[in-house]
Amino acid sequence: MTRYPALIALIAGAVAACGFAPLDLWPLSIAGLIVLLALVQDAPSIRGALWRGWAFGVGHFTVNNNWFQHAFDFQDKMPPVLGYFAAVGLALYLAIFPMAAAGVAWRLRGRRPDAAYVLIFGAAWIATEYLRARLFTGYAWDPLSVVWLPVIGVARTSAFIGTYALSGLTVVLAGAIWLALRRRWHLAAVMVPATGLAALSAPLTRAPDPAADAPLVRVVQPNVAQDQRGESDGPILLERLIALSGRPGPRPRLVLWPEGVVRDMIEDGYPDWAYFGFNYAPPFWDRRRIASVLGPRDTALVGGTALNFSPDRRRVTSAANSVFAISSQARIIDRYDKAHLVPYGEYLPMPWLLKPLGLARLVPGDMDFSAGPGPRNLRIAGFGPVGVQLCYEIIFSGQVVDRAHRPRLLFNPSNDAWFGRWGPPQHLAQARMRAIEEGLPILRATPNGISAIIAADGRLVATVPHLTAGAAEAPLPVALSPTLFSRVGNIMALALAIALAAIGVAIRRRGR
Repeated sequence: MTRYPALIALIAGAVAACGFAPLDLWPLSIAGLIVLLALVQDAPSIRGALWRGWAFGVGHFTVNNNWFQHAFDFQDKMPPVLGYFAAVGLALYLAIFPMAAAGVAWRLRGRRPDAAYVLIFGAAWIATEYLRARLFTGYAWDPLSVVWLPVIGVARTSAFIGTYALSGLTVVLAGAIWLALRRRWHLAAVMVPATGLAALSAPLTRAPDPAADAPLVRVVQPNVAQDQRGESDGPILLERLIALSGRPGPRPRLVLWPEGVVRDMIEDGYPDWAYFGFNYAPPFWDRRRIASVLGPRDTALVGGTALNFSPDRRRVTSAANSVFAISSQARIIDRYDKAHLVPYGEYLPMPWLLKPLGLARLVPGDMDFSAGPGPRNLRIAGFGPVGVQLCYEIIFSGQVVDRAHRPRLLFNPSNDAWFGRWGPPQHLAQARMRAIEEGLPILRATPNGISAIIAADGRLVATVPHLTAGAAEAPLPVALSPTLFSRVGNIMALALAIALAAIGVAIRRRGR
């Protein structure tokens, strides 16, 4: 019997986390999963299997979410050291999901390792990863399938089956290799060639290049740190954004600014007192400055804040994290309000309990944000319907577009400035997976990186590196025909989980 199995599982989980960005050592993820499968199979009891699955999850999520600690560096009401405990505390919760998958697989295992055990483990992984993205508002960060982006042909299979289903097949691949090491070749004879063919298919699944006269998109990254955004910095930051926005040309342009940099209120119609303490100039003046870099057929999409008032307009009841579409005439032509808010970031859950304990939101300020209606499109002349997913919203597979009104592209403004060095490349990787799933180009603008223009096949067309001021401009990438996943969503994950489980049970019964 293996000595110290929980410790080995903990280390295996940490090793598996090295397959994600920024390290991208995806073979280590496969190796970590092989160890997990072996440890769970050998567990003497359901309790032992659950314990090993949970230890794997703790190691995995502690390493993978280490950036979470940095979010506590910018809130005066909570000490930064609390971030280390929060990162581990989050991992203790998230580990419940691989623990549940391990428990299901152990309960249905046979006396010896076999394909049935591996297939059932894969099915259970799909179900638990999906639940992780849904329960308690969901935490969908870094599903297992993201490790395949360096082997983009494999990652592109998510256009058919989705992210969570590909995660389950990754577990099955690891299990097939494990069985092959034990001289049981049948599953490996299917999974290894299939994975190789998917990897080699990358040239065939590449999106076509845009037409020579395609409109231009320009993502702007001012390289502004989280702690450099006080109210007195507003004019400086605005001028920096304007300087990086380029100048109009003969083709229409979509100029894209990040979340969290424009500090002023830019909407008209608020009570005069509402602008006091926020604006250094009237909102129309700010919009005129933004419009100064726009040609007659250009539009700017600008991250900002909108205020909601009480019926008598004597007090602000909440704020919305918004994106404003601004025309060359300095008019706001449309607005998107973020719908999937970040707990403890944009609102404090159970404030009646947590505020007396001295806890506060990680975003500075006392006012909670209000949620918008959900995925919707902005109508932009020359570009068609533009979907918006603000920051964290882009990580939720199957929830990023209005399926009744498919957009031409997705804009993902984000504020990754408090994510340390690991968070920004991980966030970019998940945006790339959404591009593949939906068959749509995605444009990311962030304060200090990583901003990017992403093709509909997940390729990076242009980027602005982390902690660099600059802009990326390119013709708007081509949108592909609706993918299978974009048509049916995570029904594909459910179908694959059922199929894997059914095949596994059938193999088990046949063996008996």
